[in-house]
Amino acid sequence: MSEKTSRPQPRKERPRSDERPRSRSTEESRESKVGRIAAEDRVIAATGLRRLYSGQSSVDFVGRRKVGFIISGVLILLSLLSFLGRGLDLGIDFQGGISWDVPGSELTITEAEAVLDANGVDPASARIQRRSSDSGDFIKIQVAFQPDQIQSTIQLAMAEAAGVGFDDVSVNVVSSSWGREITDKALRALLIFTAVVAVVISIRYEWRMALAAIAAVVHDVVISVGIYSMLGFVVTPATVIAFLTILGYSLYDTIVIFDRVRENEARFEALKVPYADVVNTTMNQVVVRTLNTSLSSMLPVLSILIVGAGFMGASSLSEFAIALLVGMATGTYSSIFVAAPLLAAMKGSDERWKGGSESRLLGADLRIAVMGGTPASVRSRSR
Repeated sequence: MSEKTSRPQPRKERPRSDERPRSRSTEESRESKVGRIAAEDRVIAATGLRRLYSGQSSVDFVGRRKVGFIISGVLILLSLLSFLGRGLDLGIDFQGGISWDVPGSELTITEAEAVLDANGVDPASARIQRRSSDSGDFIKIQVAFQPDQIQSTIQLAMAEAAGVGFDDVSVNVVSSSWGREITDKALRALLIFTAVVAVVISIRYEWRMALAAIAAVVHDVVISVGIYSMLGFVVTPATVIAFLTILGYSLYDTIVIFDRVRENEARFEALKVPYADVVNTTMNQVVVRTLNTSLSSMLPVLSILIVGAGFMGASSLSEFAIALLVGMATGTYSSIFVAAPLLAAMKGSDERWKGGSESRLLGADLRIAVMGGTPASVRSRSR
């Protein structure tokens, strides 16, 4: 007789105490900590500079906007006073006049000034530069219009002082009408550029961003021109070209910031935070990129200014390089301390941002937001 073999039944194990089903409140508590844990798990750098370059900074840009506005206001006021009081030192291309190119290296600037003084031309009003070209070194002397007889006399005296022939000294007469034509075209280009930029930014983003960007561009132009006036730099066609170039550079920095602002708007809109938190978070996230871009752009310009103009004597390069340096510095400043804070001021009362009455994030809470987390104070507002 066969025996029926009984199979052992699987043993029902009692749930362990640490594997009990989690309650809903426990799950919500865990989810609410995810954003903060993700940010707090990272080691915070010890110094402010390291925190800045590791994306852990918590600078209150909006809270310090008055300082930036005051500095900009003072610079604009000084620029306007200098421009109205002393004006710009316009080159011969804008004022008109006569220039002599004297070849050879024997003639010194002091000797050229003595020749002008001996012929009744004030050396202080002349612009004398030593330049280099493929054909060799030469001295360029630029003065206001002079009678034909004085032109020939100075040309002969310069040739004798340099030890070259009369015909080797070239003479160029520049009409002031050409300079006025260049100025008019530059102003028209600036107005058209401003109008097109305003329309494009308004379509791509919104009108308040367009207004803030245009305000930053105007800020850069006024201060750059003011610096040229206060320091007595000569304005040449190369300077005008450089100014038009740096307008695009300044606008590029501002657009990069505004593009990140739009991304953070989508992130924070449902969290009922003031718009200042959006701008502060954005600025702390992109400020290092803005500074690095500016520094990497300034280094080649400095090399042009030091090597090209300083060692090689290409003074025309210095006219272009100085304008670029001034424009890059003002453009970087306006992107950080003018355009973004101005946008925060204009959108702070927008109905979309219901948290306008709440205090903005500061310190550790702002750092968590910058690092991608959601501070507990923000989560409590959104419930």
